[in-house]
Amino acid sequence: MANLYNELKTEWSKYAPNLEHCATLLDGFKLELVRSNFGSPQASSSSKQKEQLVRYREMLEIAVEHSIATKDYAAFERYMAQLNTYYFDYDKVLVPSVHMHKFMGLNLLYMLATNRIADFHIELERLPMALLTNNNFIKPVLNLENYFMEGRYNKILQAKKSLPAEIYTNFMNMLVDTARDEIASCLEKSYDKIAPKLAAQRLGFRTGSKELSDLAERRLWNVDDAGNYDFAGLNIRQVEKVSAKDIASCNLSYAQELEKIV
Repeated sequence: MANLYNELKTEWSKYAPNLEHCATLLDGFKLELVRSNFGSPQASSSSKQKEQLVRYREMLEIAVEHSIATKDYAAFERYMAQLNTYYFDYDKVLVPSVHMHKFMGLNLLYMLATNRIADFHIELERLPMALLTNNNFIKPVLNLENYFMEGRYNKILQAKKSLPAEIYTNFMNMLVDTARDEIASCLEKSYDKIAPKLAAQRLGFRTGSKELSDLAERRLWNVDDAGNYDFAGLNIRQVEKVSAKDIASCNLSYAQELEKIV
């Protein structure tokens, strides 16, 4: 296990680590985790056992970063769940990791970016108030959640320029894409037509950028003769015809239910 740990740590510390080699080492690490049953906090009183748990924790932190680098978000969820075991269940026997708050904030951002708001708030319940209000990794993510819930999407676009750590970039891009879709939806409801320059400004794109063109194509925005985006066709609702017999049947059903209540 010590050799595996040293090799993985050395490779990952390089400026451009070999991701395939790291994946092979992590496969071996996963087998080791299964054999050890993730370690045991009750049996970790000796310094040797604690050292082994710290190695497991550091390798899981590398595994989380590797899953982001390879955009394997299913693996990210698995590794993060295992890492939380060391952060929360072993907190009485291990010295806290110096990277703990960074990964906690990263996990919160992932839940926010994937619109898992319920899981986001469940994770918040595990954290002390001091972290929520003062920590440089946690507080910015809480601000993003507030912006998202309040519909202040422009604040999310601006926040991309001041991330707590570089590793947050992928998930922040996911959140920005979600925010831009919400902004685009608002534009479709607020305007009959809009100039591309103004649309780009609202969405945080450069005028004439490929990103704006791709979004317009994906959302089926038509361009009129003047070169403006025309949303008229998007806001037309088909009139649904309901027969008088169905309406009468529903009303009689409601009346019967009200009579039972009374």
